[in-house]
Amino acid sequence: MKKKMGLMLVSLMMLLSVMSACSQNNNATTEGNNGGNKVTEAPVSQAAADEEAISVIPLPITNESFTINYWRANDAKLTASLQNFGEMASYRKKEELTGIKANFTHPPLGQQRDQFNLLIATKDLPDVIYYNWADAVGGPEKMIEDGRIIRLNELIDQYAPNLKKIIESDPDVKKQIALDDGTIYMFPLLKLDALKLNATSGLIMRKDWLDKLSLKSPTTIDEWHTVLKAFKEQDPNGNGKPDELPFTGNWGPGNLTKLHDFSPSFGVIGGFQMVGNQVAYGPIQSGYKDFLATMAEWYKEGLIDPEIMTNDGKAFDYKVTNNLAGSYQGGVFSGMGKFFNLMRGTDPNFSLTGVASPLAPDGKLYATFNLNNKVLTYGEAITASADKDKLKYIVQWMDYNYSLEGSDLFNFGIEGESYTKEGDTYTFTDAIVKNPNGLTYDQALSTYALSIMDGPINQDSKYLDALLFDQGQKDANTEWMKQSSELTLPPLRLTIDEASQVTSIMSQVNTYLNETMTGIINGSKPITEFDKMVETIKSMGIDEAVKLHQAAYERYMSK
Repeated sequence: MKKKMGLMLVSLMMLLSVMSACSQNNNATTEGNNGGNKVTEAPVSQAAADEEAISVIPLPITNESFTINYWRANDAKLTASLQNFGEMASYRKKEELTGIKANFTHPPLGQQRDQFNLLIATKDLPDVIYYNWADAVGGPEKMIEDGRIIRLNELIDQYAPNLKKIIESDPDVKKQIALDDGTIYMFPLLKLDALKLNATSGLIMRKDWLDKLSLKSPTTIDEWHTVLKAFKEQDPNGNGKPDELPFTGNWGPGNLTKLHDFSPSFGVIGGFQMVGNQVAYGPIQSGYKDFLATMAEWYKEGLIDPEIMTNDGKAFDYKVTNNLAGSYQGGVFSGMGKFFNLMRGTDPNFSLTGVASPLAPDGKLYATFNLNNKVLTYGEAITASADKDKLKYIVQWMDYNYSLEGSDLFNFGIEGESYTKEGDTYTFTDAIVKNPNGLTYDQALSTYALSIMDGPINQDSKYLDALLFDQGQKDANTEWMKQSSELTLPPLRLTIDEASQVTSIMSQVNTYLNETMTGIINGSKPITEFDKMVETIKSMGIDEAVKLHQAAYERYMSK
């Protein structure tokens, strides 16, 4: 009996996983229920249609103040000094300007998914929910069909002039913000300057080691090999010991999939990818065999930290700050700015630089994830519990964030307090960069603005410019922007049935792939295992998974 109950629980967990599954392509695909479903329109859609659409958000929005009950995940940066988002300077200022207050409820940190599932099953919903809707069981389509959240198209047409203008002026946003049937369900986190804002992580290398050894940043896979061997053999940290780790990594997943950062150099990525207008699965392409053979050679030569599979944050930080790590994958803040700050007082020569993905056989630089995605899966939706008579005010309150004034407020905070502005240049004040209460810059900025976290705004790339304090960070952003997203999938949506089939297939494929590629690279399996790996993955149904992604791709392109 216990065994049967265990199987039932496992089946239930797999079903929940199916409902929220992504395509395993760097979170590029979210699932939903495409076509054939009843769409719940906004309750006041006809009333909205009878009114003249507004062209600007009036301030105050209403002279009869009221409170919006708002649910969203909290953020550790904010909780370093505040209790909830309602205490942020930007939301307090917004209340003053609009006459509408937001009463925030936050689940415990790290428990937002479980708490959302409990919340959405109740009858008493808040007015607004901000969430990563890719994690919603059944997707936003199911939430609309079940009467949990409402369709916003008509309300946006009438009461959201700022978001409406963005949608109508940007074809990418228009395609990415809508479900396959055209429904808009949220006010999203936008990155209109997508390339710059998304190119904030990539391969990072010790520039001072390169300079010491008279080497240039590598541009090809062969040049990478030359540099990594020099790091291992020529004692760039100068301690007289052969302790350098030419390439390492953070938060090891227990396998060697972190080395997929180099797979674009062979024309493939470690998951679903595009080959022209066709979806393919990278690990069964011939280029993946070349990738495995090269990584196996590097591993055998000691160019890859064997603990890359298990490094946690503490171990990784130790290796960087103790001059052991020569290169790794990371971001401009957590992988660069953090270490510039930590090393500034102890090693004045410490320097990092960003390096673009090595050139592929066709001479192009390819990214491992889509740098052109403008609409993220995070956004605020209005629930069916919201007062119908106040919907137009709630929509205007939400739309304010996308106005010029609202954008400055939620990207930079309060002018004169958290930032100054000269022409188009924004500069954060000492309240942010040298916080008198000892907060780090990201903790300090989180008390003023959403840009350093996530939220319903168009993230302004000028906020990024204002926070890249070291030249190495700026150069890294420039280098990573050179990469093409041609190999990556656009933000596709799988139907519930498609997601169920893909998850069933990929749960087997991913486990097998991770084990096999790790074995080939670390030498426990021969490279000749690759052909067997391809056949095994095909026998697991990968062709069907590719077919389902292709159907989702064609729906996306037809929007």
